[in-house]
Amino acid sequence: MRTIDTLGDLAGKKVFVRSDFNVPLDENRNITDDGRIRAALPTLKRLLDAGARVVVSAHLGRPKGQVKPEFSLAPVAARLSELLGADVPLAADTVGPDAHAKVDALGNGQIVLLENVRFDKREDSKVDAEREELAKEYADLADVFVSDGFGVVHRKQASVYDIAKLVPSAAGELVFKEIDSLSRATKNPERPYTVVLGGSKVSDKLGVIENLLDKADRLLIGGGMAFTFLKAQGLGVGKSLVDDASIEACTGYLKAAEAAGKRILLPVDVRVASEVDFGTCTVGQVDVVPTDAIPADKMGLDIGPATEKLFGDAIRQARSVFWNGPMGVFEIPGLESGTRTVAQALTEVDGVSVVGGGDSASAVRALGFPEDAFGHISTGGGASLELMEGKVLPGIAVLKEGN
Repeated sequence: MRTIDTLGDLAGKKVFVRSDFNVPLDENRNITDDGRIRAALPTLKRLLDAGARVVVSAHLGRPKGQVKPEFSLAPVAARLSELLGADVPLAADTVGPDAHAKVDALGNGQIVLLENVRFDKREDSKVDAEREELAKEYADLADVFVSDGFGVVHRKQASVYDIAKLVPSAAGELVFKEIDSLSRATKNPERPYTVVLGGSKVSDKLGVIENLLDKADRLLIGGGMAFTFLKAQGLGVGKSLVDDASIEACTGYLKAAEAAGKRILLPVDVRVASEVDFGTCTVGQVDVVPTDAIPADKMGLDIGPATEKLFGDAIRQARSVFWNGPMGVFEIPGLESGTRTVAQALTEVDGVSVVGGGDSASAVRALGFPEDAFGHISTGGGASLELMEGKVLPGIAVLKEGN
């Protein structure tokens, strides 16, 4: 994979950077987690220090090819200006007159942010010719391309994939670090190798489980997805979240793991409640019950204290750990304990610990853990999962091709 070093002297060159600034906003459009913006700083600072004229592209939300003010990158431009300590003007368009004017006005060591690339429906079109047409317009703003949005490298999109075929291209520091860290945690991991999976949808993780059954020494499964596994074992799960369509697959994984001598650890107790409001993040009385005694009128919302000890001990015994997905509804006070325990255990691993982006990354920040307490916190939940599944990531594959 080509790196920035392969691009030569960048002084005075227009460097088109694809970043991932898809950050969460509150109702007043204030950024609630700037982790992805901060993760982009090493690449941007390196390019600016090299005297490049930096043109940054990114998306926010899903405007579906329409210009919608609520998805403008204005909050990102403001925060990026604060973090860089330099003005970051926002172009009013992506490849239109204002984008060209602002790029043409750049001096060496200056930066501009283009407006949301997904305001143009060609960006993520399924029609190759449409994406390629837009990529050519991006290329008019670039001498070279740097891919630094790991959260989108699993997508075949104009600003991620197609532009890399048109101008000299390379991986930015963030993308290189992501691939290096995730590869070390998956290809030749130090053992014992433990994978911790959580979150609500088991269907999102089926490919990961299948790919890792013969690679990981232990699979720890918590969060909402655990209840599908528990139901597959014949247990009653009350009103807990269950993906009935995945029960057969879960049954197969449990049998395959047993046959291979691998361990799939499931919760032995859970925190349950009969009343919960996910919109207001409130919950009624929370009780702890064994997983073989979940009341019919209650919903499992977090792993219990006995499971916390079971999972924590398994994680601390490992030399390599990959974690994707919270253990419960950590956003609701009283239901964050399981996720906190798993995060704490990862900080105590004597080896490689990787937090696989998405809700897991948001959780460790929300719960107050310092980022440097972990070996690596990925910025791409979907991309890291697809890498763990063994899939080819288009935005990475194209950087390995000749250009």
